[in-house]
Amino acid sequence: MSSLAGKRILLGVSGGIAAYKSPDLVRRLRERGAEVRVVMTASARHFVTATTFQAVSGHPVRDDLWDEAAEAAMGHIELARWADQVLVAPATADCLARLAGGHADDLLTTLCLATEAPLAVAPAMNRVMWAHPATRDNVARLASRGVTVLGPGTGDQACGETGDGRMLEPLELAEALAGLGETGAVSGLRIIVTAGPTREPIDPVRYLTNRSSGKMGYAVAAAAARRGADVLLVSGPVTLPNPPGVRRLCVETAAEMDEIVQAEVDGAHIFIAAAAVSDYRPATVADAKIKKTADHLDLSLEKAPDVLARVAARPDRPFTVGFAAETNDVEKHALIKLEKKKLDMIAANQVGRDLGFDRDDNQLTVYWPDGSRALDPADKCDLAERLMDVIAERYEAAQGENG
Repeated sequence: MSSLAGKRILLGVSGGIAAYKSPDLVRRLRERGAEVRVVMTASARHFVTATTFQAVSGHPVRDDLWDEAAEAAMGHIELARWADQVLVAPATADCLARLAGGHADDLLTTLCLATEAPLAVAPAMNRVMWAHPATRDNVARLASRGVTVLGPGTGDQACGETGDGRMLEPLELAEALAGLGETGAVSGLRIIVTAGPTREPIDPVRYLTNRSSGKMGYAVAAAAARRGADVLLVSGPVTLPNPPGVRRLCVETAAEMDEIVQAEVDGAHIFIAAAAVSDYRPATVADAKIKKTADHLDLSLEKAPDVLARVAARPDRPFTVGFAAETNDVEKHALIKLEKKKLDMIAANQVGRDLGFDRDDNQLTVYWPDGSRALDPADKCDLAERLMDVIAERYEAAQGENG
């Protein structure tokens, strides 16, 4: 049975073009057994009608804080108490700002302030608006208060541009909302996951990198979020959509990833280093494009920051999981890395031509100081689920030993 069966969901719709998806979202939620009631902002009425939402939800739609008939009985308080879950989809930049500021100047923001139900938001806006520091600060403030941020996704936008800011599709949102009710050994824990490659600049147009697609790390972050964890994904440059329910911070270089991780790791329970962080970087970066004037070009390289080793060396470190992508002697090199960096666990796999990197499937062997477990080849999403089961199991065992 769906975890949404019998759940009372209050859907808030703010005024963005993505509002055209919201009637389908109501349908998807009801398919999973939820009862849905809709509250619209005044701006949302410019994109879709209340009649549409009433037809798909089976309930009258509220859109006015000053509705005399409803408010004679304090209808906004009644709605706020009725909900088991509040979801705002789409959540525009303006809506996020007003929620972060604690405003209560329309029905939707008043309900969000008056409810004791969990609140989730599905951001939807132009890519530049999503990247603006004010929006990032507002999202961070909401997340710090326990608001679940679902998305946004990446892709074509109504304005004709492409990038982050698309509202997740209705099916993705329905599945993400269902996943919020799941619990497990990592439920409520703060987990940091790194994913993707890093890029180390040579000059303004060239860089050193690797073949990592980020798919494994993103799948692990999504699996942790589905288990009820508070997940931060620190991502190198990839083209993947943000996993539902996961807060994502994007970086380019190993130094940037290290800076973000060190700033965020305090209070984390588990750190999963799935990123393929560059081992070396150019010792100097040219200010201008290097011209092709000589037959040979020598690059001087220096070690890049070792993000995993720095976390593992902290006196207050979280349960620390590394990854080892090896072209040969996988077990030997994985065990050396496990011991040298004093990790709690390491997940190892063979990479090379047609193996590991930039593929939808993978296989792993997980090692810890006194044991190991092989995870058979599978789609990376399925593999991530099984890997999270092992991480949760070993985390619980470590807590028992330390307790």
